[in-house]
Amino acid sequence: MEEDLFQLRQLPVVKFRRTGESARSEDDTASGEHEVQIEGVRAGLEAVELDDGAAVPKEFANPTDDTFMVEDAVEAIGFGKFQWKLSVLTGLAWMADAMEMMILSILAPQLHCEWRLPSWQVALLTSVVFVGMMSSSTLWGNISDQYGRKTGLKISVLWTLYYGILSAFAPMYTWILVLRGLVGFGIGGVPQSVTLYAEFLPMKARAKCILLIEVFWAIGTVFEVILAVFVMPSLGWRWLLILSAVPLLVFAVLCFWLPESARYDVLSGNQEKAIATLKRIATENGAPMPLGKLIISRQEDRGKMRDLFTPHFRWTTLLLWFIWFSNAFSYYGLVLLTTELFQAGDVCSISSRKKAVEAKCSLACEYLSEEDYMDLLWTTLSEFPGVLVTLWIIDRLGRKKTMALCFVIFSFCSLLLFICVGRSTPQRRGRWAWEPAVAWQEWVLSSLRSLPR
Repeated sequence: MEEDLFQLRQLPVVKFRRTGESARSEDDTASGEHEVQIEGVRAGLEAVELDDGAAVPKEFANPTDDTFMVEDAVEAIGFGKFQWKLSVLTGLAWMADAMEMMILSILAPQLHCEWRLPSWQVALLTSVVFVGMMSSSTLWGNISDQYGRKTGLKISVLWTLYYGILSAFAPMYTWILVLRGLVGFGIGGVPQSVTLYAEFLPMKARAKCILLIEVFWAIGTVFEVILAVFVMPSLGWRWLLILSAVPLLVFAVLCFWLPESARYDVLSGNQEKAIATLKRIATENGAPMPLGKLIISRQEDRGKMRDLFTPHFRWTTLLLWFIWFSNAFSYYGLVLLTTELFQAGDVCSISSRKKAVEAKCSLACEYLSEEDYMDLLWTTLSEFPGVLVTLWIIDRLGRKKTMALCFVIFSFCSLLLFICVGRSTPQRRGRWAWEPAVAWQEWVLSSLRSLPR
C-alpha cells in the first residue's frame, strides 16, 4: 500500500488549460494554493497549456466526460474562416448551376435561327433540361446518402461538366437534345452542395447563410449574359457552351479541399474521419474542440414516400408542392420569356383581323442583338436587390408573409406585360413599359428562390 502511495505521489495531477485562459481560477485566487486529495495523498495541480483546437490527450481523458454529437461540435466551433471558404466554394457550384440554366434563354433563339427549328423543337430543347433535373434529383439524393455528400456532388459536377462541353460539339438537333437532357440530369445533383454546406453551419447562422448563397445564383445569371455579349457575336454559341462550363471545372478542381460531411462519416461508422474533419474546422477557426466522446445522434426510422400523404402531412405536402411548382414555373418561365419579348417587336399592335400578318410575324427569325443582351442584363441585375431585401424583410414579416407578399407583387407586375405598346418607337416608350415589369418580376422571384428551405 505504501509503495502504491509512493508511486501515486510521483504522478503529477494535470490541470488542462486552453491558450488564453487565466492561469488561476477564482478558487486559486481565494486560497492562494489549490491541491487535490487522492486517497490521503495531497498533490498539487500541474497546469498544462493546450493550443486552441487541440483535444485533451487520450491518456488524460476523463472517462466520465460528457459525450457530444457532430451538431454539438459545429455549434461549439462556430462560424469562422472555414465557413467563409466553404461559402465561396458552394457559391461557385450554385453560380455554375445558374449559368447552365440561364444559357437556355440565349441558346434557344440562336438555334431557332441557325438550324431553322420550328417552335415546338425549340420548346422541347429547353423542356428536356427540366425533365432531366426532375428525374435525377431523387437519385442524386440516394447516392449522397449512401456514398457521401462530397462523392455525390463531385459525380454530378463532373457529369454536368462533361456533357456540357460535349453538347458544344453537337452536329445536329437530335444530338444536342440528348446532350442537354443529360446536362439537366447532372444539374439535379448540384443542390447537394447546399446540403453539405448547411451541415457545417451553426444553427444561428444557417438561415441567413443559405439565403445569402442565392447571391451567387444572381452572379451566375449576370455573368452568363455578360459572357454572351462578348462571345456570341464573334465566336458563336458553341464557344459559349464551352466557356459556360468553366466554373464547373474550377469547382471540380477545388473539390480536393472540400471535406466530407462529418455527420455522414459518423452515421457510416467512420468516427475517426469525422473527428479529424471537426478538428480541421476547429483549427482553421481558431476555436476549441468540445471535450468528450463523439457519439451518433439517435436516428429515427427512415421515412417513406407514402408518409407524405398521411393525414398529418398530406395538406402540408400538397401546399409545398404547389408553392414550388408556382415558383419554378414563374421564375424559369420568365427567364425563357424575356428573350421572346425582345424579339416580339410590334407584334402586340397587330389586330386580330390581320391573321396573315400575325402568322408571318410569328414565323420570323431574329438573332439577339447587342441591345437585347443589354436589356437582358438589366433584368437579371434585378435579382440582387431581391435577395438583399428578402434578407432584411424576412426577420420582420416571417417566411410565410414574405412569400405571400412576393407572389402578390409578381402577379401585379405580370399584368403590366399585357400593355401592348411597341418596343421600336423612337422614344423607346414600349421598352420602358415592360422592361421594369420584367425586372420587378425577376426581383420578386429571386426573393422567393432565396427563402430558406
